[in-house]
Amino acid sequence: MINSKTPTLGILLANTGTPDAPTPKAVRRFLAQFLADPRVIELSRWVWLPLLHGIILNTRPRRSARLYSRIWDERGSPLLYHTEDLAKKLEVALRTRSPEASLSVAVGMRYGNPSIKDALAQLRERGVTDLIILPLFPQYSGTTSGTIIEAAFNELKKWRWMPSIQTINGYHDHPAYISAVATSIKEAWNQSQKPEKLMLSFHGIPKDYVTKGDPYEVECLRTAELLAAKLFLEVGDWVATFQSRLGRQEWLKPYTNEALEKFGADRLTNLNVVCPGFAVDCLETVDEIEYEGRNLFQNAGGGELRYIPALNDSELHIQALTEIIFSSGRQNA
Repeated sequence: MINSKTPTLGILLANTGTPDAPTPKAVRRFLAQFLADPRVIELSRWVWLPLLHGIILNTRPRRSARLYSRIWDERGSPLLYHTEDLAKKLEVALRTRSPEASLSVAVGMRYGNPSIKDALAQLRERGVTDLIILPLFPQYSGTTSGTIIEAAFNELKKWRWMPSIQTINGYHDHPAYISAVATSIKEAWNQSQKPEKLMLSFHGIPKDYVTKGDPYEVECLRTAELLAAKLFLEVGDWVATFQSRLGRQEWLKPYTNEALEKFGADRLTNLNVVCPGFAVDCLETVDEIEYEGRNLFQNAGGGELRYIPALNDSELHIQALTEIIFSSGRQNA
């Protein structure tokens, strides 16, 4: 008898990852994997790895652990539990949208746990015949979506039987995504007041990566322009900036921290910050923007800084990702 697999759609919902605990040991293990990725740090291995293991991993983990401890709560790491909550709700929404379909959503982290390898194994055990790889990064960069897709294929090529595979490597200008972020901003404004200025802060990457062909900067600026248009903002009402700079080389500008200090020095009384490149809240939003960013702004003379949370597991986000998946060519999933 010839057996055939029942058509089953699997969705790998992938994010960067997080340490297992806010401790120097756990952070060191996480950073060793993250910073050794040649897609993240493009320096020669002969130069970078001795520096990484000789200096950085002996100094940075302790400081980073203190930062993680500020955002850790009873559920653990916000990045992890927001992503897991998102996956559960997304699976329900997809089943509701297509009740006749067999499908499953699994969470995989590029670094740390649960790993991409474990998530794919989970989907294989569920009999997946068709696979969508969805990195949770609206704007494509080789440092994020690129390395996630590479890691997934490196694991998949070991499989005896490989499913049909599709990647969604970005959705920076998808109407459903733009609408979801814009609506979340409007909802925040309805709860208080419209600010003097809206800052759209994206994670930065080295300028050299863009020079070599990474489309990230263009996609970030396109997202910012579409959001500004959706919110009917004038040119002076908003600004796009780049945060989380590491090292001494030039990164994408303007830098978020410098812009915050400038706006503070200009005595801006009401500033809102949203981070449209982060699907869920994490260290870079909760601590770097909402805590450290607010301090920078206010210490320089600014007034109120309000951080507008990421979409997380909101209904807006679920609806947007559902539409993105179905519009990617899987309408009959």
